[in-house]
Amino acid sequence: MRKADLVKQISEKTGIPQIDVLITLEAFLKEVKESLRQGENVYIRGFGSFMLKKRRKKIGRIIRDNKAIVIPEHYIPAFKPADVFKDMVHDAVPKKQRTDGD
Repeated sequence: MRKADLVKQISEKTGIPQIDVLITLEAFLKEVKESLRQGENVYIRGFGSFMLKKRRKKIGRIIRDNKAIVIPEHYIPAFKPADVFKDMVHDAVPKKQRTDGD
């Protein structure tokens, strides 16, 4: 599902015009990004948490030049779904479609 599909479905289910849904969704995404940029995690009860994960310093390799490079410690954005959300998806998706091998 793309963002446009999401906006359309929310608009159809709520009766809110698509442009208003799009503006709200864009504002939400912007706030999540800004919070993470400032080092602050975002917690949404029943849905999940947007957080920063620390990646340790490591040695990488440029294969073309056969050179080792140091990749410094850095942070990446991550999402951790809430247990309620995970359980809902786990119970709804048939075993054949799951990729975790349950």
